[in-house]
Amino acid sequence: MRVGILTGGGDCPGLNAVIRAVTKSLIHRCGAEVVGFVDGFEGLIRNDTRPLAWRDASGLLTLGGTVLGTSNKANPFQYWREDGADVSDRAASVYHEHGLDALVVIGGDGTMSIAHRMQQKGLNLVGVPKTIDNDLMGTDRTFGFDTASMIAAEAMDRLHTTAASHHRVMICETMGRYAGWIALYAGVASGADVILLPEFPYELEEVIRICQARERGGQRFTIIAIAEGAHPEGGVQSVAKTIPGSPDPVRLGGACQVLGAGLEAQIESEVRTTILGHVQRGGSPTPFDRVLSTRFGTYAAELVADGASGVMVARRDGRMTAVPFAEVADKTKLVGADDPLVRAALDVGTSFGTASLTPDLSRMA
Repeated sequence: MRVGILTGGGDCPGLNAVIRAVTKSLIHRCGAEVVGFVDGFEGLIRNDTRPLAWRDASGLLTLGGTVLGTSNKANPFQYWREDGADVSDRAASVYHEHGLDALVVIGGDGTMSIAHRMQQKGLNLVGVPKTIDNDLMGTDRTFGFDTASMIAAEAMDRLHTTAASHHRVMICETMGRYAGWIALYAGVASGADVILLPEFPYELEEVIRICQARERGGQRFTIIAIAEGAHPEGGVQSVAKTIPGSPDPVRLGGACQVLGAGLEAQIESEVRTTILGHVQRGGSPTPFDRVLSTRFGTYAAELVADGASGVMVARRDGRMTAVPFAEVADKTKLVGADDPLVRAALDVGTSFGTASLTPDLSRMA
């Protein structure tokens, strides 16, 4: 058996742990020959590979990033190096040239959407769900999310002490694109007073009300967690820049500054903003993500050995399973108002910046 591996999209803690698990498990199970494609689908298009023997996969468990490299622009169906040309047939021919029995693709929604289309060209693919955003359909968790949430929560913990000492409103912006999972989990974990998510457009007046109520009540500081995709009611998301040629050219950023400008003229407390940015995607994965990556990788190897194809590994209710690419491709898992963590946050007095999701602060005096 000969199997390829690639890591697509943005970097993420746990990628190397999955590479390790897939490689070692395939070698252990069936003596497979494993080959890595360099820089994601870029390597498949340009036939750029490196062998992955047992020793090559050793020492990767705790290492951040990806030893194979990655690209968030290398879409075979709209190749950025050739003015958006469709070079998917070229990529497919490289797959066959290497005599692959299967290709394991590790990535997020964009990678799974590409994998779904490549599958339709007769390639055997198995996906592993990666993204710090936790926004893939079909799985309860993606690896990398726990690490990003931990980093964001720790940052907010540190902002908390400064906010309390100087009686400030501290606004911390997390990543997450169009989904608010990181801001939600990190905000709850750090005890944020307000959590603003893309799924629930916020009302500036409501955020002002919360800050003023805390000022009057003797709590002379406020911690606000805001997702990069959050925006005011009737407003638009803040765009930091656009990347021509990228499958997803819009780069969000600056939501905290928009909110900060709106608050400064209305409240007594000083307002400070912090954008966490790419620190959430770097460094060593948490123990949870190391374990999840290992489980995902070994289960992906099991599926490949059994001849499965066209599916993504998933975690549902604590168990490993597989879901068809069709259930994942071109879809985004968003935070719902009925999410148990949203309800829990409301019960402990957290505001989501909108009258439709606001705790009864009169009971919490």
